[in-house]
Amino acid sequence: MGEFDASAYGRTIADVYDEMVEHLPTGPAVERVFRLAEGGPVLEFGIGTGRLALPLAARGLAVAGVDGSPDMVAVLRDKPGGDRIPVTLGDFSEVRVEGRFALVLLAFNTVFALPSQDAQVRCFHNAAAHLRPGGRFVIEAWVPDPAAFRDRTSLRLLSLGEDEVVVEAARLSPAEQFMHTTKLRMTADGLRLLPADHRYAWPCELDLMARLAGMAREHRWADWSGAPFTDDSRAHVSVYRLLES
Repeated sequence: MGEFDASAYGRTIADVYDEMVEHLPTGPAVERVFRLAEGGPVLEFGIGTGRLALPLAARGLAVAGVDGSPDMVAVLRDKPGGDRIPVTLGDFSEVRVEGRFALVLLAFNTVFALPSQDAQVRCFHNAAAHLRPGGRFVIEAWVPDPAAFRDRTSLRLLSLGEDEVVVEAARLSPAEQFMHTTKLRMTADGLRLLPADHRYAWPCELDLMARLAGMAREHRWADWSGAPFTDDSRAHVSVYRLLES
């Protein structure tokens, strides 16, 4: 594995990213984050094209962001209100932003974009460094499911429509908890390959990272609606609170 390039993902997908995520539960996510922020400022790691940041700002919260991709941020800047959200370019496991925040957000599996456990541990410490006392770090991520792979590979249909088909090919490296994926997006305009790598981690591993950074888990839900997290949950929304010193 080569040196981590935080901008690589955005270069391949920025122009179609919003189309790829339009099925996500943006409304419930915004509502949940708005309530958890309790009126305070929000910093989003991996702010991307502003899917969550823009509606949070529209509801009156002060929102800032960090992102590794100039291409994704350029899409954000072209949207109404996107030029008013301060964004720092760089690796969100390391970049410091001025100020302290009521909530740091890391949504839609983006924690797994970091290439190693060390980088993910740094991310938790960086989130804690940006929080006010008692502030919250909120992560949305999928639950790893190695049993879904055969011979450490998988091919699955993500969406099927009259004008678009999306398939994902994946290869698992369990020894490193690493998954290489490429989505194949087929439309009338042709075939588009969208590669992405993931260093996955189980919820309990993320809990330990939080403890190392001086945070404790406050909530864990199966989704943004607050549904209970169970043995059958395939994803989670976890809320960590910075402990008072």
